[in-house]
Amino acid sequence: MFTGIVTDIGTIEGVEERGDRRVTVATAYDTAAIDLGASIACSGVCLTVVDTAPGRFVVDVSGETVSRTARDQWQAGRRLNLERAMKLGDELGGHIVTGHVDGIAEVTDVTVDGDSRRIAFRVDAALAPFLAPKGSVTIDGVSLTVNAVIDEGDTTVFSINLIPHTQAVTTLGALAAGQAVNVEIDVLARYLQRMEHYRGR
Repeated sequence: MFTGIVTDIGTIEGVEERGDRRVTVATAYDTAAIDLGASIACSGVCLTVVDTAPGRFVVDVSGETVSRTARDQWQAGRRLNLERAMKLGDELGGHIVTGHVDGIAEVTDVTVDGDSRRIAFRVDAALAPFLAPKGSVTIDGVSLTVNAVIDEGDTTVFSINLIPHTQAVTTLGALAAGQAVNVEIDVLARYLQRMEHYRGR
């Protein structure tokens, strides 16, 4: 379980193709304090630590995960938003995040608004029921508030506001039109949709 509050930006240092893709991530975390088997969200993807060394940790990324996450996500040099799993008693500063990607969004527009940036994303219409103005969404592991939602035929466009702090401490400040990002919908919206499905039967 995560909160969508990024605590480090890591960089993929190496990628090894084996049965799964083995990825080494350079980090500022104290890796001596990371147990093998621990969960770390890497740009919104919950992964299991299989090895550590000073200043880096290693995860295995399955073919299924590669196919369901943003293109070029698992390449050497890629910067990742990192968050360690919550512990009992931790502050829930963002919203409940599972680290399971629900879909891919494409950045359609980035607009400067004072010191902030307004970023618009296009997603498949299947995710539309789970997006609502002032609701929560996770983009590349970052907890954000939805500003607006516009349905456009087979797709939906939603926008968020990125304050200077979030630009500085996550990878989202570098987003540009055409880039792909990982999207996780609000877990509460997911369960409400499921309840509505059964209530209507």
